[in-house]
Amino acid sequence: MSANKNDSRSQVLSLGQLSEEDVKRLYITPVLESKWNPSLITMEEKITDGKINIKGNVTVREKPKKADYILYKNPQTPLAIVEAKSAQFSHSHGMQQAKEYCQMMNVPFAFSSNGIAFQEFDFLTGKERTIALSDFPSQQELENRYMTEVNGGEGLTEREIALANQPYYTDQNTFNPRYYQANAVNATLKAIADGQKRMLLVMATGTGKTYTAFQIVYRLIKSGLVKKVLYLADRNVLVDQSIDQDFKSLAKVTHKVNYTADKSKGEATYSAYQVYFALYQQLIGDNAEAHYADLFSPDYFDLIIVDECHRGSAKDDSQWRCVLEYFNSAYQLGMTATPKETSYISNLTYFGEPLYTYSLNQGIEDGFLAPFKVIKITTNISEGWRPTAGQRDINGELIEDRIYTNSDFDYKIVIQDRINQVAEEITKYLKATDRMARTIVFCADEDHAERMRIALSNLNSDMVKENADYVVRITGSDVYGKSKLKYFLSVGEKYPVIATTSELLSTGADCKMTKLIVLDQMIGSMTQFKQIIGRGTRVREKEGKMSFVVMDLRNVTRLFADPDWDGPIEVDPNYPPTPGESNKPKGPEKVGPGEPTPYAVKPIVNAQGCKVEIINKVVSTYDVNGRLLKSESIIDYTKTNVLGEYASLDNFIQSWNAAEKKAEIRKHFADLGIDFEKLKREQNLIDVDDFDFICHIAYDKKPLTRAERANNVKKRDFISQYSEQAQKVLNILLDKYKNEGIYEMEDEAIFNTPFMKKLLGGNIMKVISYFNGEQGFRSAIHQLKTALYTNIIQ
Repeated sequence: MSANKNDSRSQVLSLGQLSEEDVKRLYITPVLESKWNPSLITMEEKITDGKINIKGNVTVREKPKKADYILYKNPQTPLAIVEAKSAQFSHSHGMQQAKEYCQMMNVPFAFSSNGIAFQEFDFLTGKERTIALSDFPSQQELENRYMTEVNGGEGLTEREIALANQPYYTDQNTFNPRYYQANAVNATLKAIADGQKRMLLVMATGTGKTYTAFQIVYRLIKSGLVKKVLYLADRNVLVDQSIDQDFKSLAKVTHKVNYTADKSKGEATYSAYQVYFALYQQLIGDNAEAHYADLFSPDYFDLIIVDECHRGSAKDDSQWRCVLEYFNSAYQLGMTATPKETSYISNLTYFGEPLYTYSLNQGIEDGFLAPFKVIKITTNISEGWRPTAGQRDINGELIEDRIYTNSDFDYKIVIQDRINQVAEEITKYLKATDRMARTIVFCADEDHAERMRIALSNLNSDMVKENADYVVRITGSDVYGKSKLKYFLSVGEKYPVIATTSELLSTGADCKMTKLIVLDQMIGSMTQFKQIIGRGTRVREKEGKMSFVVMDLRNVTRLFADPDWDGPIEVDPNYPPTPGESNKPKGPEKVGPGEPTPYAVKPIVNAQGCKVEIINKVVSTYDVNGRLLKSESIIDYTKTNVLGEYASLDNFIQSWNAAEKKAEIRKHFADLGIDFEKLKREQNLIDVDDFDFICHIAYDKKPLTRAERANNVKKRDFISQYSEQAQKVLNILLDKYKNEGIYEMEDEAIFNTPFMKKLLGGNIMKVISYFNGEQGFRSAIHQLKTALYTNIIQ
């Protein structure tokens, strides 16, 4: 039957009166359920979480992308997406949207309908057609088309079918894979089914690489294609958090390799295990003793997963690479957020082009990752400091006469007042926003991290007094600090709040609640820069973590303008080095130029020898591609928006007094991205109300405190004109204003508080009677507000 035979004018007119929801309920859903297993149809399935936008000093989440219908072949294989529109649109109106969702989820068939006909697009053949409502393909028909059209018309192999039919792991505590995680899992399973030996997944920090690896391992083991898996990492924290979190459901078949304990056991003792976690260092040995050969035969493992493979295993001559070469018969999967491509390191050359890439930019665009603002801070010595003739450090040693810059501070010379000023800026920011906001301060080295810890502890002595772990140094050599790492990473633990570090937290550590990242080390590597930014990208909406701030003291965020920030991953044209040249860099990759050992002797200059001042602060926001959107302070942003609404002070005052509920003005500015309470805390003006704050920020008027305004009302004896009981009510309202603010004073719920009921012996109706009725009560409240804002500015 053709679509046209159904398109009678009466039907179009009747359908045209229906909403999209009505069209779905009356026309599309019945057709789909008659053609498809209803248990394999989802409606309004959320694909993304909705991008989080930073507006002013608040965050606002956009609506998520949702598919009207997703039709599944099985619970892990989506086959078609159907987008619905009301009949006032054509039946193909939703096709672009359906195709977008299909491309995101790697779904082969897209459909659009307005309840009159369907438009179909087949990604496997590139063909598009119109079909009648009743001719929608059945589940079996669409499955058969997919099975024959996929892989360029060659269809699926038996191994691909077996893996595709293997479900994901699910339980009441495990969430279903997000679309990009499912894409990564399926791409890996297909590659293994096709016999590809080396594979690479590139997934931004915070997007669930370990969870993705778990689902890959689970489905492979359950399918029987893989029996033994080795999961490699270079840090205990990466191994332990993987075992304790994402791989927890496989605890009975999981083993953490310990060479000292395992050497005497032999392979036979491992038979009960299927998933092995190991540190490279354990398998290599201190002097490259090849412990892996003592523990396992070369063909023992079927699959090797390399976590953070941009690190040692990316180097051709790395001691770590020999582990992969020893187990070269196994499938090898490298996973990283930042593949390294230099003249001497190449992930792509070893693992191949990524099977799937999900970037930081995509994660922020989809709302799965948090956006950020940058506070760029400049000191009076940022461009350089030169000692005076014959100047000596605190130990009496002569300081070399030259110009010292950001590349030298804390690497080759310690300017103590600079450390103090940085610590003070961090403290001021936390006091103005949230004293309990999880913060990482990236320092030049361990010595700098210790000095920063001391400075921050002294400036936050009230918090340290409450809990000694408010500020902790967490570095490689600090045994106590490393013992606190798991608490710092925990969402449920409150302390430590501030961690000073050098490199330990720069990669891999799952810092879910990090809200402030302080960059006080030189970073020249794009890989390291992306890893550090990734420490803040996790979203924890329930806990109030929607965005984060980067505080930059060394102009590191200039790297956002580098093409490599959002550029394609390409093998360095100079890789590998020409024959005869060393495959190593000219020196180790360094955090800072000429970085000394952590406790090398450096000149130390106290505040008398060099006084440091903060001379400029710029707040910037960037788009997902690292492009600068704007650089301005939130105060400038607020002033611009206030003046945009109220051209003059008189205009603002008139509007404020005319507003029956002043909270309407606050809500209006909140919609523009301005949180006045946050701003007042930052400006140390928490004791003024929004009226005075706006007058101060936008019109340069000296603000009065709420107490001063309340006292002015009492001095004018305005309240004495009312009865004794009415005076009590007005005085309670006035005290409410003085202690809390105008919005709380306006809230009628105040009259139902136990204190008010006890004092007045009644509810709102009783209160109204003291003013001879509702009109008199409202008039008194209006006069009280007018009195508050008489002689309002200075």
